[in-house]
Amino acid sequence: MTAAENVCYTLINVPSDSEPPSEISLKADLEKGEIKAKTEALKKVIIMILNGEKLPGLLMTIIRFVLPLQDHTIKKLLLVFWEIVPKTTPDGKLLQEMILVCDAYRKDLQHPNEFIRGSTLRFLCKLKESELLEPLMPAIRACLEHRHSYVRRNAVLAIYTIYRNFEHLIPDAPELIHDFLVNEKDASCKRNAFMMLIHADQERALDYLSTCIDQVHTFGDILQLVIVELIYKVCHANPSERARFIRCIYNLLQSSSPAVKYEAAGTLVTLSSAPTAIKAAAQCYIDLIIKESDNNVKLIVLDRLIELKEHPTHERVLQDLVMDILRVLSTPDLEVRKKTLQLALDLVSSRNVEELVIVLKKEVIKTNNVTEHEDTDKYRQLLVRTLHSCSVRFPDMAANVIPVLMEFLSDTNEAAAADVLEFVREAIQRFDTLRPLIIEKMLEVFHAIKTVKIYRGALWILGEYCSTKDDIQSVMTEVRRSLGEIPIVENEIKKETGEVKPEDEVSAAPAQKLVTEMGTYVTQSALSSSRPSKKEEDRPPLRGFLMDGDFYVAASLATTLTKVALRYVAIVQDKKKQNSFVAESMLIMVTVLHLGKSSLPKKPITDDDVDRISLCLKVLSECSPLMNDIFNKECRKSLSHMLTVRLEEEKLSQKKESEKRNVTVQADDPISFMQLTAKNETSSKEDQFQLSLLAAMGNTQRKEAADPLASKLNKVTQLTGFSDPVYAEAYVHVNQYDIVLDVLVVNQTSDTLQNCTLELATLGDLKLVEKPSPLTLAPHDFANIKANVKVASTENGIIFGNIVYDVSGAASDRNCVVLSDIHIDIMDYIQPASCTDAEFRQMWAEFEWENKVTVNTNITDLNEYLQHILRSTNMKCLTPEKALSGFCGFMAANLYARSIFGEDALANVSIEKPIHLGPDAPVNGHIRIRAKSQVGHSCCITK
Repeated sequence: MTAAENVCYTLINVPSDSEPPSEISLKADLEKGEIKAKTEALKKVIIMILNGEKLPGLLMTIIRFVLPLQDHTIKKLLLVFWEIVPKTTPDGKLLQEMILVCDAYRKDLQHPNEFIRGSTLRFLCKLKESELLEPLMPAIRACLEHRHSYVRRNAVLAIYTIYRNFEHLIPDAPELIHDFLVNEKDASCKRNAFMMLIHADQERALDYLSTCIDQVHTFGDILQLVIVELIYKVCHANPSERARFIRCIYNLLQSSSPAVKYEAAGTLVTLSSAPTAIKAAAQCYIDLIIKESDNNVKLIVLDRLIELKEHPTHERVLQDLVMDILRVLSTPDLEVRKKTLQLALDLVSSRNVEELVIVLKKEVIKTNNVTEHEDTDKYRQLLVRTLHSCSVRFPDMAANVIPVLMEFLSDTNEAAAADVLEFVREAIQRFDTLRPLIIEKMLEVFHAIKTVKIYRGALWILGEYCSTKDDIQSVMTEVRRSLGEIPIVENEIKKETGEVKPEDEVSAAPAQKLVTEMGTYVTQSALSSSRPSKKEEDRPPLRGFLMDGDFYVAASLATTLTKVALRYVAIVQDKKKQNSFVAESMLIMVTVLHLGKSSLPKKPITDDDVDRISLCLKVLSECSPLMNDIFNKECRKSLSHMLTVRLEEEKLSQKKESEKRNVTVQADDPISFMQLTAKNETSSKEDQFQLSLLAAMGNTQRKEAADPLASKLNKVTQLTGFSDPVYAEAYVHVNQYDIVLDVLVVNQTSDTLQNCTLELATLGDLKLVEKPSPLTLAPHDFANIKANVKVASTENGIIFGNIVYDVSGAASDRNCVVLSDIHIDIMDYIQPASCTDAEFRQMWAEFEWENKVTVNTNITDLNEYLQHILRSTNMKCLTPEKALSGFCGFMAANLYARSIFGEDALANVSIEKPIHLGPDAPVNGHIRIRAKSQVGHSCCITK
């Protein structure tokens, strides 16, 4: 709303589909209609005035026929009407008719119904005409003595507003309200009165507080909050008053209201930095987190605790409260737990690390006993990482942590098990004394590991750090146990057929065919798939991985067997035992190679895995010293170097963080001495309450570039041309999910433009909050129009529209100027964030990136299908080899997409994953199709 229009405090929704009634019909309804008709007519008058219509002829009609009515609905509507109706003449003088309205106000202030009195008092807070308020002052004063608290508290608000705007109307307002406050019993009335004294006469507010400071804890919470605000402001402006109110703040920490406790704790921290004060405030914050059920409240209070920790002198106090902070882990919300664990980890020291580890171990055990929740696995992962960090910082704790965490290597949650494995790998490298314990626990859980990635890591650790004869023998035993009876191929055929077949008949054995003659995999619908057979369930873990076609673990197994075999040869002097162990290792590798070359696994072994296993066989057959050094020494050096680099990076980041935290005042910052501050300078200091309020409302000012004017000009979008009758440009201000358009409209003609309206519409998930009001532009005049747009999702959006206006004195139709589009970029309202590589991969896998369109056809032969596609495009048929190239798959998807979306619907089609089709390759690939509607689709060619 522009400055040229009257101020309006109430907005009413306007139906756009209804036709505005005529002034004559409205006048008839207001004069002769029933109560219901008058109510509807009054509503229409209000809506029309809000739309900018001028209805001066109805003012006297409403005063004569509607104002005397006692209907409550009409009285409420009249309050809105008197608020928006023009009350002055064009030269600023009060209308004569308003004298009658003023008399009606006085009668309502003396009405026996307390609701009418209170509503009228609230309405008077919005009046800006002192001529209307002056005759009402005696009636407003009398309302302070009304029997009902609703009337009294609204009378206080009315007096406060009038005193603030027109002090000459009631110069004794502070004294009047102070006397009222002393005798008042109602909490809401006392709160309003005390709030007025804080802003109008702070000395009287302090005098009242001094008389009842010992009874503050018995007041209502709304009054206690105002008292806390007063104490903060007084002590912030005059630090010598701190001792006077510190006891009162301590008492308010025990308030029954969570809001009062929160504000009192924040005020106490600013008033005193004594350890007892900080401990009391922190304890209050912890109690709030535990007792409050709202997770948003928990996160906000946790942030306050984290802010306390940032202060160097407060950190030592909070270290004594680590065990209390860990009580917050009882909250099921993952984000709260994550912040709590990080805070506890930052505060841990040698004095409390043992207790911290005990609590975390109990929490880890609890995650196994509770019913599975969607966040249980993630919480367990957080606990594992926290214990890992504790063990790295305090090596003495590693021996207590490792036995508990090793149990989770067999967890079905691969992320948590991977964190445990990473911790074990780091611990076994850094702490030589723990190696026997880790090897023992690893061998105990080795057979129970369920995921192939963890199995590979466990194999590497056992192969790298088993150095005694007994440990090496135990590793071989566990490998044979996980592999089952060998040779694997022959054993699997026995299980399949129930009879022994010679080895040369393996290729002809009636094993389950997983690969067709063309080299493609047979697929099975998820709807018709049955549960695994008992034969598959009874397979040992390593054999199960190999039968599923995961032969990368076979390469890791070959490397592990080579390491332990070379180490065994160096330890044991008996040649017979040496040869026996090496032969057994080579037998395992050969049988795995045999299995990979057969048709039994779901996927054949890759060439890389074959080369790796063959290399290990060659190393064992030669046993050269060079290969021995490479396998048993260089690998460990690489791990040691990686861990050293990682540790240095962590120390460097911690050092930077501590330096950043410690620099509270820059070298060139001005120094403010409180003793030299003049009294009139105290008001210019930053008000922390206001700053907190602005932060909560999202109105914190961002640091602009070095040149703020240039930064603002970069966001200006020209909407019309310089030669258009109306020139317009918009400044786009983005604040989180709110977009404010500040549109400058310039009348470049010599005519007066009436009903100049900015009409906007949005494309995408943007929503126009309110319709801009029309305005009148004088010749060569300009005005600013603001429009609010709400962002609903993280997508790019477009705002478009036009400016329509009427030329004063012209009989032509409305004129229209079309505006240029305003493109809202996603980068304007998203905030940068960071995550680990593991979290990124997990989110990448979980996010549904595309919609897949399956190509279905009755043609079973791939060559015939592609030839059919090419013939349908009137192209000459290519050779079968070229027809099976990625180009033809691309053409197939292109044609299929055109048949679905229309001939002209596609903007472009691009290969997302190259499709290489051949006699020995699966028919599989993805092609991304981008339609002109900017909606991404994906076509999946599957055979």
